[in-house]
Amino acid sequence: MYIRFISILVASLAGACAPLERADSVEDRLRVSAAVSLSEPLEKLAASFQRDTGTLVEVNLGGSSTLSAQLLAGAAVDLFISADQLQMDRVIAAELIDVTTMVSLVSNQLVFVVPTDHSIDEMVPSMLRAPEFGRIAMGDPAGVPAGVYARRYLKSTGLWGVVADRMVPARSVRAALAIVEIGAVDAGIVYRTDARVSSGIKVVFEVPVQEGPAIVYPAAVLTEAPNSIAAKRLLGYLQGSLAKAVFEKAGFIVPRIRT
Repeated sequence: MYIRFISILVASLAGACAPLERADSVEDRLRVSAAVSLSEPLEKLAASFQRDTGTLVEVNLGGSSTLSAQLLAGAAVDLFISADQLQMDRVIAAELIDVTTMVSLVSNQLVFVVPTDHSIDEMVPSMLRAPEFGRIAMGDPAGVPAGVYARRYLKSTGLWGVVADRMVPARSVRAALAIVEIGAVDAGIVYRTDARVSSGIKVVFEVPVQEGPAIVYPAAVLTEAPNSIAAKRLLGYLQGSLAKAVFEKAGFIVPRIRT
């Protein structure tokens, strides 16, 4: 299971080794479960929010299907940010989400990637039919949002039947990226934002936003959030001008009009 726990400490406490459980009270601590593809910008924004408010932010990163399963199993979380609506809907169906707080935070884009030493520098999707693309990594379409989106796009182009038997499913989009980086497959389909943070791959095709699936990251506060006030404050912060700049720098698309 690919889950990372990140404690983002106030600058004055940098280097301290106190465990997360030592927060003075639940009001001083905020737990966020978020899709791993958000890791870099979310870490920066959580640190900034923590400096401004003094609230200790714990960020639990993982595949959205894993995170939703944790919530359904009773994990104590204040704010959930999924990489797709399906996993958010699973939690909503269990009446664990305050739907009045839900927003479309950011969106993303699919790209095709290959190892850096691959002979091609650009391609079109139909080239997946070629023998040199024998194995293709992507998030597991059975539940990983990036894989669900990739399958949806390949179906729309008539290529899913060609790729399905050669697809190497991964437990998260970052895991799919890692498989491409080590050269265990010939190509992969991941998010643009994940490709930007890797030096072990090269992007050979970007799925045009208007042709690909709508990749939206919904965010919402949990109905039983231990610290719902701070969670709502953080959610608002993630929709502000500073967050917009940070998300866009990481390659995300930020809605012009917030809901």
